[in-house]
Amino acid sequence: MNIDVSTYHLVLWIMAFMGLFVFITLYFVDAGYGKFRSNKWGYSINNKIGWVLMECPALIPVCYTVISQETSNLALLFMSLYALHYIYRSFIFPSLLKGKSKMPLAITAMGAMFNLMNSSLLCASVVLFPTDAYTDICSYATNWNFWVGIAVFFLGMYTHMKADHTIRHLRKPGDTNHYLPKGGMFDYVTSANYFGELLEWTGFAILLCNPAAWMFVWWTAANLVPRAHAINKKYRAEFGNEQVGKRKRVIPFIY
Repeated sequence: MNIDVSTYHLVLWIMAFMGLFVFITLYFVDAGYGKFRSNKWGYSINNKIGWVLMECPALIPVCYTVISQETSNLALLFMSLYALHYIYRSFIFPSLLKGKSKMPLAITAMGAMFNLMNSSLLCASVVLFPTDAYTDICSYATNWNFWVGIAVFFLGMYTHMKADHTIRHLRKPGDTNHYLPKGGMFDYVTSANYFGELLEWTGFAILLCNPAAWMFVWWTAANLVPRAHAINKKYRAEFGNEQVGKRKRVIPFIY
């Protein structure tokens, strides 16, 4: 992993501004997968294969770093939590998907490129350019952000996975009707899965306390918040304001 500190910070700034562009754009253009899949995005592939190809590149820099770099136990913990999420998203989540949906290849490719870049930056942040606080795992564990970050991370992961389970089981086999998700965090927001993922990466950023981790939170919000807005709007058009009620889009009681 050959990257100098000035390049590292430059890429972080570029990614941050790109995130702003994505955030604004997605309020006007729906990313064409899932509920909003469109032929406008070009050739599509099997949804399960698309998820695997899009998410698993995030694991490549992690594996490379562990093999090629001298890695502290603290860095291994950070990368293990990151890998835990992407093992779920790359292999477990796609294997549980139902139906025969498709994903545009263009979206798969863009997601894969982002995941590869983001993972490389995060690995660099904990191995090549660690903060002064990254001494050893025992010392770091005395900091408040260590335990708070881990707790928020796993709370977010649980919320995320539970919401995915709810969505998968909205229909019985052969049923093609649309349903409004209910229960758990879906009683507060219409995109509980996105809220869980935002919570997860916020916890991760609290744990790491470095610019790369917070940049990832920003990118997660830039992608998911506008999509949550579109989903809430779609539900209100399909089921009516009375059925959707006071549920927010993605952040309970706020937005």
